[in-house]
Amino acid sequence: MKINLKRGFTLTELLVAIAIIGILSSVVLTSMSGTRERAKDGRRISDIKQIQLALELYYDVNSTYPAGVYGGELDTFLKISKDPDGSNYIYSQLSSGQDYHLGAVLQQSNKLLDDDDDATGGFDGNSVDCAGGGAVDMCYDVTP
Repeated sequence: MKINLKRGFTLTELLVAIAIIGILSSVVLTSMSGTRERAKDGRRISDIKQIQLALELYYDVNSTYPAGVYGGELDTFLKISKDPDGSNYIYSQLSSGQDYHLGAVLQQSNKLLDDDDDATGGFDGNSVDCAGGGAVDMCYDVTP
């Protein structure tokens, strides 16, 4: 009676399995980075719309827009969060409180960029640097 004591995997089989797992994980991580950027951009757009709503509520009560969105009286309508990367959203009061410009810099191109205020001519881009010195073409901005 011969007993075969060879059990388990060879070194070559283990290396091939590890290589396959490495390739699959790199593909998944690569595809996830675009998803994270899109999720951050979605939050930015949602935040801008919420801030815009709070600004309109503030205007209805005070007949003027606030000088700033962080701190101050606007907090009674909405606690303004920061950009997903930790920076503030771009806001400027215009026309002695009768107008404003609100914006955020997106990380990826979005169809909404074709319909925002600087794309449709509803905003004079020389008044405020929406991108904070960055790429202005990726700026999603709104006005009343």
